[in-house]
Parts: sequence; C-alpha cells; structure tokens
Amino acid sequence: MKLVKSLLLGSAAGLIAVGGAQAADLPVKAKAVEYVKICSLYGAGFYYIPGTDTCIKLGGYLRAEVALGTNSVYNGNFSGAGGAHNRLSNYYTMRSREDLNIDTRTATEYGVVRTFFDATFSWTTGGYTGGGTTAYDSAPAGTSGNGSVAGGSLGVYYAFIQFAGFTMGKAVSQFSAPWTNYPGNNFDGLVGGGGTVTGVNQFTYTADFGQGVTAAFSAQDQVQYYQAGINNLGTPGTFGYGTSDTGGSRSPDLVAMVRVDQAWGLFQASVAAHDNHAGYYGATEVTGHPGDKWGWAAQLALSIKNIPTGAGDTINIQGVYTDGATRYNIQDLAGGAGAWTSYGSTGLGGAYQSLGIAFAPDAVFVAGGGLELVQTWGMRGAFTHNWDPYWNTALYGAYAGVRYSGAAKTAMCGVGGTVSVALGIASGACNPDYNIAQLGLITRWTPVKNLTFSADFNWTHLDQKYAAGTVTGAGASATLAKPVAAYELKDQDSFTLLLRAQRNW
Repeated sequence: MKLVKSLLLGSAAGLIAVGGAQAADLPVKAKAVEYVKICSLYGAGFYYIPGTDTCIKLGGYLRAEVALGTNSVYNGNFSGAGGAHNRLSNYYTMRSREDLNIDTRTATEYGVVRTFFDATFSWTTGGYTGGGTTAYDSAPAGTSGNGSVAGGSLGVYYAFIQFAGFTMGKAVSQFSAPWTNYPGNNFDGLVGGGGTVTGVNQFTYTADFGQGVTAAFSAQDQVQYYQAGINNLGTPGTFGYGTSDTGGSRSPDLVAMVRVDQAWGLFQASVAAHDNHAGYYGATEVTGHPGDKWGWAAQLALSIKNIPTGAGDTINIQGVYTDGATRYNIQDLAGGAGAWTSYGSTGLGGAYQSLGIAFAPDAVFVAGGGLELVQTWGMRGAFTHNWDPYWNTALYGAYAGVRYSGAAKTAMCGVGGTVSVALGIASGACNPDYNIAQLGLITRWTPVKNLTFSADFNWTHLDQKYAAGTVTGAGASATLAKPVAAYELKDQDSFTLLLRAQRNW
C-alpha cells in the first residue's frame, strides 16, 4: 500500500508540474487595439486621435517652381542685383517646397477648441550678393550659402488657437481680403491691398451674427510685416530719402472688419489704425525726437460668384487707401516692398543707362520737425474663367499711387532738399511721388485631382514722377558694377514668368 500510495502521490505531483508548465506556455490575452476612427464632425479628412475625443487632420502640398526673369520667385526684378539688369542678374530662380499643416479640433461646452499649424520647408537657388559670390536665399544662418547643399529654410506660416470666438497666435490679418494677395494669381507681388500671406501675430475676437454676417476686432503685431519705415531725412540714405529710424514697438495695429458671405459671393469692409513711433533726430537722446502720429488704412473687397460666363467663374476686386500705414497697400511682398532701384536702357544722348527710383515709407521727418505721413491708394482684382473641369485662366491686375505731403516734398525736393541734392537735380525736376501698374495672365491645368500645373506671366511698370533728365554719380554702384556715368531718370518695367507644379494632399 505504501508503494501504491507513493506512486499516486508522485503521479499527482508530476501532473501538477506538467500542468504548471503548460499554463506558463499559454498565450496572455492581448490588449484591445484602438483603431483610428473617422471623425465626421468637421468635414472630410479628420480622424480621432486614439484615446481622446480630439480630431486631427493632416494636409499640405509639395511644390516645384521656376521663375524666369527675376532673382526671386516672389516678385519681379525691382532692385538689387535683379534690378541691375546686367550680368549679375538671374535669368531664372528655382524653388522646391513642402508644406505641412496640422488641424486639431475638440468639442467642448464652450464650443469647438481649434489649433492650427502650417509650416514650409523650402530650398531656393540664390543670386549674386556682391564680391563675386552667390548665396542661396535659404542658406542657414552663419553660412555663406555656397556649399550649403543640405540647408534650406523653415517657415512658420500659421500657429494659432481658436476658442469661444477668439483667435490667438499667427493667422491671416483680419484686414486682408479672403484671397490675401491672390485675387486670381500665383504671383506674390501685387500692390493694392493688405497681404501677410504667412500670417501675423494677433489677438482677435470674431462675432458671428448668422446668415453669413461676421465682424472681427483685432490687435495685431505691426513690427514684422506692417512697418514700411519712418525715414529720418537728416541721416545719410539712398538718393537722399534718409534711413529708417523707427523706434521700439509701442502699440499693436488695431483692426476692425465686417464681412457678408453669401452664395452670390462676399463683401468685406476693413479699417486699421497704425501707430508711427520714431527714434531720435540724432545719435543720442539729447537730440530730441518727433512725437508719435497715428496712421490709418481702409479697404473694401468684393467677390462675385456664379457669373454668366461659366460655372465656377469669379470676379474678385478690392480697393484701399492709406495715410501713414503704407504696408496695407504696398504689402511686404509687393513692388519691391515700395523700394525701387531699377536700371534699364536709354535713348537719351549722352546717357549711359536709365534709372528708376521709388520709395514708400510710412512717414518722413527732419530734425526739429514732426512726422509727415505718406499717403497711398490702390486696387487689385482678377477675373477667373473655367474652360472645363481641367483648365482655367485668370486675368489679373493692380494699380497703386504713392503721394508725399507738401512739407515732405519741401524737405526732400525744395532748394537744398535732401533728394534734390543727392540726385543733383533742380528742385523743379524733383518729385518723389510715383505709381505702380501691374497686369498678369495665368493658366492652370489640373489633369488629375489635386495636381496642378500653372504658368503665370506678370508685367509691372514703375511710373516715376521725376522730370526727364540725367543724374551723374547717383546711379553708380560698385556692388552692382554700375559705373560713375550719366543716368536718365526714366520709368521702368519688369517682366516675369512663374512656372509651377503643385501636388496637394
């Protein structure tokens, strides 16, 4: 019996050991997988972030482009090596760019909380920078540009939070029309309205009254994009226009906007107040300074849809007037940003070449005097026609005028005036006012959804108001290889062709 009992106990122990071993080999039940779910609350492309009630959408584009006849894909050859129109000027400029945007939204008891981020990664071939060197536009800081093959540049376009009607961060200015710089074009350099296509830091409240009617009140940063300069005529400067003597920031720009958005199109009215705050008359505090002076801008914009010419055809148009707030018309990418130094041919006997000069700051001043605000007016617009689902063409244009006050002209162009002396011309031939005219044609082909090829031709014309004649020495530039010679003061033209391929996703 003892033997039988021992065998039974041994067998039981063996079974327990085997059972324990088999139990150890059994697979543990896997944790439930959280699959990404579609979020249909905010339109196509949104998904729930796993484990949260926040929806996210990723988007962007990849763009490859070449601009012919310019040192920049942004605009024409208005100044610098481009404006020289010689062997230092680019015949082409190329760019590759990837855009990434991230949109998140969460429903709360206070409404939707939204964050939006948009950044670009760009590589742009560069141009002549002087001294026989060429630097890439997007070379990293601290490098010469040459050899920075893996460099490129990062641009933060938008980064903002929206909550309970408030927008906080870097977003499109409430002053701008919905199409910003693009009533129908790809060309960046149109005058005639507010721009800031890459956004501006702001704190904004938007009220929605229903039926497509909204109003916004905004305080936006003026430093980055909305300072055209306050020129001190008492300091040496190009062609006697002085140098920019803008002081530290004091007040953001104050913007108000009302918009009506309906099936037929939209109408928008916007105004802005801009504080002009200068530095000192001289090099130190004891020299004194001019008092601040507020400038302003007003704009009307109209879009008409579903016009009789065809399905999807549109007309976009806007007009603007500024007084001491130049960037709301001559925006930061437009017309050389209000600064032209462009050379061309001449038919005037004894002249070496022609020269076009134009500047548009917010204000100018002289020692002991106050700020003299610069007035501008402008308009831009486009008509876009869809030939079929794959092809469309837009005809676009813009026009702007810049006017200096009587006191400013006296300081600049009177007897002994800074500009007349610098140019060496009689006061009667000196007039810093000017106009800019622009006309363009763009055609787009979209063979498949979200893939578009386009060709955008633009002509920009500087209509300067200096009387016909020549200047000697003022046109000379060692950096641009321009000799000391007689230059005819003359209107100038710029022609560019922008070719682009873009894949949106």
